[in-house]
Amino acid sequence: MEALGERIGSSLVVGDLIVLTGPLGAGKTTLTRGIAAGLGVRGPVQSPTFVIARTHPSLVGGAPLVHADAYRLGSALELDDLDVDVDGSVTIVEWGRGKVDGLRDTWFDIEIERPVGAAGSPEDLDLDAPRVVTIARAQA
Repeated sequence: MEALGERIGSSLVVGDLIVLTGPLGAGKTTLTRGIAAGLGVRGPVQSPTFVIARTHPSLVGGAPLVHADAYRLGSALELDDLDVDVDGSVTIVEWGRGKVDGLRDTWFDIEIERPVGAAGSPEDLDLDAPRVVTIARAQA
């Protein structure tokens, strides 16, 4: 996931918005860590679940990375209230499907699928199991 993220990150530009969707443990933050490496931003990149959004400045004169977690947000308005600089950064929103309307006219929608264990429990999964990653261009 990190290697894929690094390839994606090296091609992103200021203003790009990425929405990451996938179950717990799918690799959303790991993919973001790779994107951060491709962008050349300061780390460490960790899940923003409890702080909701983190900004990672560029170390190479490029775009900063805003890494947000919309899991606990109820709507696009709550995400907009964070005053994220989507025009001046590359923005990644985990759990953002249906919550980025109005931030951009278009964005990259990346869905990560992974096997789940008994009754869908994230504890019962093979962490090394292959993931299926689908990348699409979405629009409002």
